[in-house]
Order: sequence, then structure tokens, then C-alpha cells
Amino acid sequence: MKISQEIEKKLTGQWFAFLQEKIVEEFQNLESEFSIKNRTKVMYFKKKLWKKKDPKDGGGKYYILRNGQIFDKVGVNHSTVEGVFQKNYKSNIPGTKKNQTYWASGVSVVAHMRNPKIPAVHFNTRFVVTSKKWFGGGMDVTPSLKDSNEKKLVHKNLKLVCNNNKKSYKNYKKWCDDYFLIKHREETRGIGGIFFDYLYKDWEKNFKFVRDVGIGFIDITKMLIEKKRFLKWTKKQKHNQLIKRGKYVEFNLLYDRGTKFGLNTGGNIDAIFMSLPPDAKWK
Repeated sequence: MKISQEIEKKLTGQWFAFLQEKIVEEFQNLESEFSIKNRTKVMYFKKKLWKKKDPKDGGGKYYILRNGQIFDKVGVNHSTVEGVFQKNYKSNIPGTKKNQTYWASGVSVVAHMRNPKIPAVHFNTRFVVTSKKWFGGGMDVTPSLKDSNEKKLVHKNLKLVCNNNKKSYKNYKKWCDDYFLIKHREETRGIGGIFFDYLYKDWEKNFKFVRDVGIGFIDITKMLIEKKRFLKWTKKQKHNQLIKRGKYVEFNLLYDRGTKFGLNTGGNIDAIFMSLPPDAKWK
């Protein structure tokens, strides 16, 4: 039975809100457990609500944890917004030729780790409605130190999520590599992952895939952290991590679609820039 677009919007918005809380719960458990074992102060997520200038156009909520033993900085953002695209931006968005109105809901996460042996992780999924409607999103991993086994673990699990939903892991992996290319440096941001956009057909199957990507992100991130959280690191390794973060900043400010979307739709500035690391270096 086909469901209405309004119900689709309601269900996706509810899922993203649930997923945000689930990610915060899982990450807080990791942070608290590790801190207690090491007899250090437990740092907690802080929550902030925000609304667009016109409250009827929606808003969101984001959580940030800083200066943890696992997480140097991690932000978990969820928003559901609507409005009218700016004229100079609407050409970038499908379905806006005759009507510039939009509705969008999504969840995004960026985690920068304290231990340079644990990679940074990024994830987002979204549902956008104009005169068209589609899902988009993905996850990628940015280590500062090479680890071929870690790379295999990430891609093995992402391939499984894609295969279970009859999606092309090969295409989504390539899309991720192409998207996260730091063009002015001619290098990729990290070891990749999957990236997808404009999933128009079969809302129910695509919604299931988006849910599975969200749960897969939690599982993969927990594996990456639990594998290396007790490892010691050197000053040189920390230095390399900060240099890598500098390149991460360059990508997010120059190329990232999510950053541009937020800035062009009246999003909350702090939520938009939650992806930036707490500190970074350049050579």
C-alpha cells in the first residue's frame, strides 16, 4: 500500500530523531566506560535546541561532547526544516525550477578522536522534498595513520550493508572517493566509505537502506574505537593527526555540500560548523 508524502516525511523525521538519540547514547557509554576505567573525569554530551528565524520553518537539536578520553570532539546533529531556496542556490537542487520550496530532515555526525590511532568518522543521512523527493547520505573514515586491516574492516561491513539492500557498493564507494577528494591537494580525505544521493525510486526500500546505514555506522564506529582505545601514542603521531585535521577543515569549508546547504537555508551556524575539529595544524 502506497503511503502519502506527509507520512513519509513524518516517518523519516521520527527515525532521524531516534537515531540521533541512539548514537548519543552509544557514544556516551563508550566515553563513560573508558573514563571510569582510567579513573579520569567523565565528560558528557551537552544539548542545544535551535529554531530558524521563522519558527514555523522548523529547526533542530545538536549534541556536542568535548575534551573526552575517547572523543576530542564529537557532534551529533538532527534537524527538520522547510522554506524557500535562495535564487542563487536553487539551481543546485533537483525539483526547484518551478517551485523553490523545500522540506528536509536528516542526521549528521562527526567525531574527532583524542587517540590519533583511532580514525575520525563522519556520517549523515537525509530525506529532501522539493517537487521531487530523495534520500542521500553515507559514511566515511579519516585515519591519520595507515592501517590496512582497519580499512578492510570498514569496507567489508559497508559492503555487507549495501549487499543486504541490493545497492551497488562499488558505485557508492567510488562516489565517496570522488566526493571526498580534496581537489587543491589532489588527495582523498581518508580511506573512503560509501556516499549516495538522489535515491528517488521505491521509498520503502530506500528508507530501509538508510536505516541500515545508520545502524551500520554505529557498529563500525564502535569496532574502530574498541579495537584501539587502550593503545598508547607518540607526540609525532598526535602531530600527524593535527595535520590531517587541517586538511579535513579545508574540505569542509571549501567543498562540503552539507555545509553549503546549511548556510544557504538559514541553518544554525554552530550546528553547521560542529564538524570542525577542536584544533588542527598546517605545515
